[in-house]
Amino acid sequence: MSKSYHIVTYGCQMNVHESEKLAGILRANGYTEESGAPEEADIVVFNTCCIRENAENHAMGNIGALKKIKRARPDMLIAVGGCMMQQEGAAQRLRKKFPFVDIVFGTHNLDDFGALLTRKAAQKKAVVEVPAHEGSVCEEDFSFRTSYPNAWVNIMYGCNNFCSYCIVPYVRGRERSRDPEHILREVQGLLAKGYREITLLGQNVNSYAPADGTSFPQLLRRICEGQGKFRLRFMTSNPKDFGEELIAALADLPQVCNLVHLPVQAGSDRILKLMNRHYTAREYLEKVELLRKRVPGCEVSTDIMVGFPSETEEDFRRTLELVKAADFSSAFTFVYSRRSGTRAAEMEGQIPEEVQKERIMRLVELVNAQTREKSRKYLGKTVEILCEDHDEKRGLYLGRDEYGRMGYFKSTADPVGRFVKIKVEDASGISLYGSIVQESGENK
Repeated sequence: MSKSYHIVTYGCQMNVHESEKLAGILRANGYTEESGAPEEADIVVFNTCCIRENAENHAMGNIGALKKIKRARPDMLIAVGGCMMQQEGAAQRLRKKFPFVDIVFGTHNLDDFGALLTRKAAQKKAVVEVPAHEGSVCEEDFSFRTSYPNAWVNIMYGCNNFCSYCIVPYVRGRERSRDPEHILREVQGLLAKGYREITLLGQNVNSYAPADGTSFPQLLRRICEGQGKFRLRFMTSNPKDFGEELIAALADLPQVCNLVHLPVQAGSDRILKLMNRHYTAREYLEKVELLRKRVPGCEVSTDIMVGFPSETEEDFRRTLELVKAADFSSAFTFVYSRRSGTRAAEMEGQIPEEVQKERIMRLVELVNAQTREKSRKYLGKTVEILCEDHDEKRGLYLGRDEYGRMGYFKSTADPVGRFVKIKVEDASGISLYGSIVQESGENK
């Protein structure tokens, strides 16, 4: 009888992709995915995030909720890994609070999870292994995927930017770039298997710097060379490194989606300097303007933080002004979260929670208004959707256009994994609803 697994993932797209890797390792060790409740699985794996406090609290609450189940089912394994565990002393604190956890690992040894499983099977005591320093880049192509027809591909690991609010360089380590030949083989293999959208991942893809000197724009060109119809995305880009060479590549390559995620974080130069972001609001807007000039129709999405230490009402007003000027397609907005070990955590002028909440509500109202206006412009137009799934409750197929808008439509045939064109009849927030006009002629 096969054993079953359940993976709980928190945080960013890189964590989602790394959970795919964990799933592949578990399957190679004889496990199948648990189709019922998580507590019925033979192993539950928590892939954690520590970017914000609420992610940590959520993870800790869910781990604690398994205590009674573990007591009733002592053979069930509980594993905790990811960024939260890579923080100094975090593994010891977890084991003290939750001694029933069986395996603890970090971001630097995720690829060794199979070996940790084997060790646990041979001993009663917990396996706790969180390397203090990052290892070499793993070039293995983990074949198991969960996101067809989309696929994530890591091109680099770690970060050297040390934004003052961010814990990532401390838990992910310094930048290490994968060999371009390995990346090309992985992408080509995915396309050959029928994947139609590839997203390149890195904490700052613009900093991609392998030993052979290939730049990120050059990597994009090599990936697209000789390829037919598919979509290529990438995230995340730091504005300080977003330059003309990359913009030129975006203008030349039809496979690259006309949506760039370019986190600005704030509109106040004073706050940006305190954040250690290395650009001004004006420089950011100039790059957005150049991008739209060189790549007509290109849209920009972003991340914006509210309530950074010492942020004044005037600082926040400048953020609102930048949001209006940049005219973002969409924005991920969040409140500053104090992270122990970062420089910002020790700064004076920590903003009261009630002020943070009031400002985030005003920002969200502005961003949502812009998003609705962008969606209204879709009405009556025909757009191309890459169909990703079928919503059983709604009875509709769904997929995204190149700008990330989710489109819902009916179809008598199963179009999952194919490009279709729909005429938009209604728009709600970032969702589009329409009728299928035709299947795209570029599905080969």
